This record gives sequence, structure tokens and C-alpha cells, in this order.
Amino acid sequence: MTTIINNQISFAIDATNLCKSFDGKPAVYNVSLKIKKGEIFGFLGPNGGGKTTTIRMLCGLLTADSGNGHCLGYDILTQSGAIKLHTGYMTQKFSLYDELTVHENLDFIAHLYGMKNREEAVIAAISELGLEDRAHQLTGTLSGGWKQRLSLTAALLHQPQLLLLDEPTAGVDPKARREFWDHIHYLATKGITILVSTHYMDEAERCHRLGYIFHGKILVQGTKDEIINHAGLTTWAVSGSDLMLLAQILKTLPGIEQVMAFGNSLHVSGKNAEAINASMMTDHLKSYECLQITPSLEDVFISLGDSKLKSA
Repeated sequence: MTTIINNQISFAIDATNLCKSFDGKPAVYNVSLKIKKGEIFGFLGPNGGGKTTTIRMLCGLLTADSGNGHCLGYDILTQSGAIKLHTGYMTQKFSLYDELTVHENLDFIAHLYGMKNREEAVIAAISELGLEDRAHQLTGTLSGGWKQRLSLTAALLHQPQLLLLDEPTAGVDPKARREFWDHIHYLATKGITILVSTHYMDEAERCHRLGYIFHGKILVQGTKDEIINHAGLTTWAVSGSDLMLLAQILKTLPGIEQVMAFGNSLHVSGKNAEAINASMMTDHLKSYECLQITPSLEDVFISLGDSKLKSA
């Protein structure tokens, strides 16, 4: 029998072959995840790829059609109520009540979790958030950045051991995103496990490990370096004039599988190192600066998605 997570349980999340369909259409297929206690795991993939469905199965909001697993030591199929008590979930869309004040929203959350010393917990949370002067302000009047911080505070109010964040920084400014991620790393040092879905590559690089899900299947998972090495891409950076015209030419050359604009340069990639390196010696590139580089995560993930589409 499983019990609440403790120091003897090495994985906060341990799920195998999770599947979920809606109206006969598969949304998640054979997803397996192992996430260590205190780890920040980044979940990446296109919209509709299965990230949110997987997160909801892990925290007990959805029941998997098949597969099995444990979250915080609890069975995800039969002990979803216990999982919810020890998990904080921050949804992609702001889910607190605009017509309630900051204090009222947090008090409501504390009531739902049956917290003792509710008022003390709410006041402490407001103080930590730095919203003492806005405790009685209507939540709907807060800026996007403050709403994000309030949502995170609400998810942490009952002191969960696992934090599930579904695209938590969508629509907030860079400063707010940086401060948010600094706090996420602080929480991880306290032993809180964090599963976060994101579309931002700079955020992905701040995670301890990553998983890329595409059309309901996890294509690869590991550290940033492991994923890049696994991809087997050879990538060149090309800078100069008329890059968009050059991109069309490069796409026709042997070994070049993808060409993407990155600021004032192009990233040119392919898996056949010999072929792409030969193509980079073409006369078309004599007047350009070409430098072989380590592929970025974005190079790798686009390559993975394109490869999967071609093989479908």
C-alpha cells in the first residue's frame, strides 16, 4: 500500500503508459514519466499535444483510460482525492474570482482545503506576496503579473509537495517571468517537485529535465544536453544579406532538412553531417559568414516534430 511521499520515495511522479481519449480520439498515448522529488521538469510541445491532459491525469482531475502510476506515493487511479490534497495546480487560464478581493480569494482556497488557522495563513500569504496594500482590492483589477503571482500563491497556500503549472507565464512581461522562475527555483530547493508546461525555450533551459510531447506521445525526455545530443543534428549559423532568399535556396540542397530564422542569422540543420557540411561549401554561401554551432533546443524540437509528421 502506498502512503504520503517521504524521503524514502525517490520519485514524486512515476507513471507508465498513460492513455486518454475523448470521443474516440486519442489525446494521450502511452505516456510514461518519472520525476524526482525536488526536480523541475519542463513539459513542452505544440498546442493540443497532450500536455494539459497529462497534467490533469497526474493530479486526479482526469482518470486515465489505461496505464498506471503513482503521484506523491498515491495511486493516480484510485487515490485521486489524496493527491489533490498534497498538490498545487496553477491552470493556464486565470481561475480565481475577479469579483472577490485578494483576501477573499485566498480565504476561499484555504476553506476548500480545510486549513486550520485559516486567517493566519491568508495574512501570511498576502504579506509574502507583497500585497498588503491591495488585500481588499478586487482581483479583477490586478495587472497580469500580479494575477500570476496571486495564482501561484493560491496554489501554494496549503503547502503542497507537488506543483503543477500549466503555461504559468503566458501573457506576462519578461521581468515578471524572470521573477517567477527565480521563485520556482527557490521552491525546488525546499523539496517541492515542479512539473511545468511552457512554450518558451529560455524557460525550458531553466528546468532540470525536459520532456517533449507531440500528438499525445512523448518523443524524448532528459536533460537539455541529453536531448540535444540524442537528436543527432548538425547545425550551422549563417549571417549576411538577403537571408530569406538564401533560405529558399538552402532548402533545396542535399542534407539540409530545416532552415529557420534566428534574429539576424539562419540556423541550418540536418542529421546527415557529411551531406550538410558539403552543402555548406556551396558557391551560394561564399559571401556569407557560416559557423557550425551546437543546435538549440528549438532546433531540436522543430526537427522532432517535422520528423514525426513526415513519418505519419
